[in-house]
Amino acid sequence: MLTPQLPEIFERFRTLRVVVLGDVMIDNYLWGDVKRISPEAPVPVVSVTQTENRLGGAANVALNVAALGAEVHVCAVVGNDDKAVLLEECFAKSGLEAGALVRSDERPTTVKTRIISDGQHLLRVDQENTHLLSDDESVKLLARLEQLLNDVKPHVLIMQDYNKGVLTEKVIESATEMCRMREIPTAVDPKKDQFLSYRGVDLFKPNLKELREGLNLALDTDFEVSLQNAMSALHEKLGNRISLVTLSERGVAITDNERFEHLPAHDRKIIDVSGAGDTVISVAALCLALNLDLRIIAALSNLAGGLVCEQVGVVPIDADHLYNEACLLHPAR
Repeated sequence: MLTPQLPEIFERFRTLRVVVLGDVMIDNYLWGDVKRISPEAPVPVVSVTQTENRLGGAANVALNVAALGAEVHVCAVVGNDDKAVLLEECFAKSGLEAGALVRSDERPTTVKTRIISDGQHLLRVDQENTHLLSDDESVKLLARLEQLLNDVKPHVLIMQDYNKGVLTEKVIESATEMCRMREIPTAVDPKKDQFLSYRGVDLFKPNLKELREGLNLALDTDFEVSLQNAMSALHEKLGNRISLVTLSERGVAITDNERFEHLPAHDRKIIDVSGAGDTVISVAALCLALNLDLRIIAALSNLAGGLVCEQVGVVPIDADHLYNEACLLHPAR
């Protein structure tokens, strides 16, 4: 089904313009060796051999979008601190624009530090403030977003929520309305706190846990039927056009409230699931911008999410790898 269209789809990805709105952060990595236990406490001593700073959160979504060839712009609030300078350096090294980042004295730039040894996560340390944006921060962010939408004229807006306080109900409603007025489709990767604030968006992509918690329901033993019922309930509350739910080892499900598709997961050597959701929403949003069929949206997103789980740490999708894997899984008939 996919293969005859794949060359055209991947070529059209390169014609798209995308704006990403949400929580950006630095993913800091400390790689090292563990050869002894600390005499001070029963914890491993890590001898650091390598350090690395990567773009994380909504910025990792931007990396995924850029990796697929689209033009991408990021709109977010960061601290007025040295970590913001480091973040902008990471943007520059990645070839991404950082001109729509709003500096604020009211919050620090979020940093997640992961300590890894022998491919295993030993510890994560978060430096952040997750309070909701103030009125002043919201006004500045929405002004920057409106300017960006007018200047860039994107084909899709992605809202990437990490519960760090940027995507408040006011920001969500205003951003959605701005896009509706300009006929720009919206794609959302939600978190629990603002789960039901994304009314009227085009594509809504929770994972199974977020779906359960966001709607405060449990799925019955008949998983397929209860999943469809839950996704129908989601549509009733949000009025969204498409729901795409990632199901971990069960794959993905997608519906437009008329058609329902459940695609199984591919066999993968799962090493690290960090950032998989970023990849899924990135691919799904580009497919949405091209107005592709539901099954194609689900299939490419599902495949891409699995591929990035085969690597340690948060990494963007490799477009060539995705294309080649898609061709192998869906050979031309």
